[in-house]
Amino acid sequence: MAKTPTTGPYYNSAATKLIDKRIDALAGRKTQNDIAFEAGFTRHSFISMLKAGISKIPLDRVPALAKALEIDPARLFRLALEQHFKEGTAKTIAAIFGDILTENEVEWIQFIREVTGDEDQPLTNEAKAAIRKALAGIYTPRQKEVAHH
Repeated sequence: MAKTPTTGPYYNSAATKLIDKRIDALAGRKTQNDIAFEAGFTRHSFISMLKAGISKIPLDRVPALAKALEIDPARLFRLALEQHFKEGTAKTIAAIFGDILTENEVEWIQFIREVTGDEDQPLTNEAKAAIRKALAGIYTPRQKEVAHH
């Protein structure tokens, strides 16, 4: 019997890194078996295969897996699309259907609409600078992860 590889072709994908990060974050409350059960996978080893980048996230399982991992399903779906399709295909999907937004991103957009009186204001360099300045003390940009732990 062939030994299962420890890492796979999706090991460096953003989706795999997110799954790994969430499993680690939930470790005190949920096991990989719990996550697999909540996501509706019949084999608990499939979570290990996702975490190792051996398998792609099945698109039809994104909502349940996102719920089990306690993350926004739109974010996970966007990352799963990147696993399934070449970059150009994902961009085509976004061009036709629009960007896939998380609940937090939608909330930001709703707030901007409220602040601008629901007018379609352009995002000028002046507005960008003001927003950066206002958020500088509140949010710090996360560095992109280079290596998978």
